Amino acid sequence: MGNSSTKLAEKCSLLAKSEVPVVASSFKLVSKNSERIKEDDLMKFWGSQMDPRLAQYITNFLFGPLGSRSPVVEFQRFAELYVFCVRGTIDERINVLLCSLGQQPESESTEIAYPLIKEYVEAVVSSYMRAIRLEGGPQYKSWESRGFRIVKDCIQKLAESLAYDVVQQGTQKVTRADAERWLHMNPTFLKMLEHVFSHLYHYRNVKNASEADGNARKSIIPQEALQSMLPYCEGLQYVPDYPAFTDLSQMLFINSNLPGTLQNKWRFLFSSQIHGESFSTLLGRIMDQGPTVVIVEDANGYIFGGYATDSWALSPNYVGNENSFLFTLRPKMRCFPSTGYNDHYQYLNLHQQTMPNGLGMGGQHNYWGMWLDSEYGLGECSESCTTYKGYFQLSATKKFNIRNVEVWGVGDKPVKEDEAEDEKSGVRSILDGNADSKAMLKMSGREQYSDGYREEPKD
Repeated sequence: MGNSSTKLAEKCSLLAKSEVPVVASSFKLVSKNSERIKEDDLMKFWGSQMDPRLAQYITNFLFGPLGSRSPVVEFQRFAELYVFCVRGTIDERINVLLCSLGQQPESESTEIAYPLIKEYVEAVVSSYMRAIRLEGGPQYKSWESRGFRIVKDCIQKLAESLAYDVVQQGTQKVTRADAERWLHMNPTFLKMLEHVFSHLYHYRNVKNASEADGNARKSIIPQEALQSMLPYCEGLQYVPDYPAFTDLSQMLFINSNLPGTLQNKWRFLFSSQIHGESFSTLLGRIMDQGPTVVIVEDANGYIFGGYATDSWALSPNYVGNENSFLFTLRPKMRCFPSTGYNDHYQYLNLHQQTMPNGLGMGGQHNYWGMWLDSEYGLGECSESCTTYKGYFQLSATKKFNIRNVEVWGVGDKPVKEDEAEDEKSGVRSILDGNADSKAMLKMSGREQYSDGYREEPKD
């Protein structure tokens, strides 16, 4: 670290030793090695990296609100924005929010209109989704390369799902106490805020000398500094343009509600668009796969589903535990955690005369939170469900027709004892492959041979 960075760091005791080079380098680049940053220079440097609304909020914090705005900002305030947003206390983050909205952070009696909070949250969420796209990390690429996209409407719904409970029921005003309670209960938003500002302060916009015009620019953002909340997508390597009916904002919403140990990877198991509309095929692909996420789209375009904690297995009994939940993605994004009132988390049965035949989550026989009948294509969601807190009917109508079903294994696939023994003894050949891989190869018109992959001969 040069002498100029050391001098800058001496002006701000807030920064940890590891943060000094990050913040000081960013300040030097934007200020063009001076002691102050101009608003126009900052927006030229950061503008492409975030939602325009967040840019306005940042300038309110750094330069002051319209009417009393300073033409420049010094290192201390620039460093405060980083520290408060990346690792600040709840109180410090609320101060940033209030200053960004043009409010006085010192006043305990401050009340903010809910639409302003909602727009601030949407600006952060939109900037987060932009950041992970620009960074192009392995998690993002594993989905984007298979046909999944970021849809503006879904970003808005994700933001609304994070912001809606900041207000007390029956009011549209947010007090400081409301904001404190909300942030304590909202780790997903705090992680997004942290990521966005880590992205901004790590961003380096430099000339790419290899480009012919000499003026092209590229982003240099160290991947190790930024962790995506998206899981890694596994199992779609042979489906280059997967027919996705969900977007990345929706997948992120589901993933953020899973237990932390299962958030790193999703394994593709079943899609009605790829494997066909068959209940027996669905069962064959999802049983004994460990925890799963089931996503359903009904004929009216409502999208919903559930997280099942246990491997699916045929049984007359309910299985699962209190970590399971139901969710809706469209028309709203909501998660419904366990109430603890009963343990009717997941049910699967087939070919029974006296028991329901199908896949169910929550509620009870004939009054399901979510039910997929063994007669494929039919489903049901009751108006109420005592198994899951805050539940409301997930589908457009109580009885519905299925348009799409998708199932993902989350985390690593559980290893059966006999498979573990075979693996230890080296029984399986590399050429044995994996049933999923072979099926996907078949779909793409290729087969696996001892000397590699070949196109399947045409008839």
